[in-house]
Amino acid sequence: MANWDAAAIRARIQEMAARDPDRDRFGAETHRYALAPRLPAAEIRAFEETHGIALPGEYRSFVAEVGNGPAGPAHGLMPLTAPRPEADGEWAADDEWEQDRLPGRLAEPFPLTEPLPGRIGASAELTRGTLMLAEHGCGIFDRLVLNGPHVGEIWQLDPDWGGFVPVSPGFRSWYTDWLTS
Repeated sequence: MANWDAAAIRARIQEMAARDPDRDRFGAETHRYALAPRLPAAEIRAFEETHGIALPGEYRSFVAEVGNGPAGPAHGLMPLTAPRPEADGEWAADDEWEQDRLPGRLAEPFPLTEPLPGRIGASAELTRGTLMLAEHGCGIFDRLVLNGPHVGEIWQLDPDWGGFVPVSPGFRSWYTDWLTS
């Protein structure tokens, strides 16, 4: 399991927030440079058991050691176990987030063996076996592959222009790239 330096990550996020007080950086208005509390190991295990999956170690350790979102790439890291709060403090359930959590969906085989570039249109079938991590807007999502030969990779779904293609070899590099950009 990959260990994270939670204190260093929190300090880096505070630096980012201090340099962007007006939240001009893409997605900052949504995630507000805030980290939710870490998830207890029992809650993570319960999620895995409920969905019949084992979360990739880098992601699993992040939510256990650092936080359950939202500060992160794009509009922020989607929480594992509860929808994120909206600006008014209400909890909002994103349709894509709810779709991921339907019984059996995360345990289904990831259907792609290679990238699918170009215009593909919206297809819920393509995202089986993946967990939505972040939303860019306009139907574009970063997703964590949960099973098969691409397990642990981050793929980006852009049905109108970019297809469904890998963007990072793993959660650590995906999140670290955001922290250092």
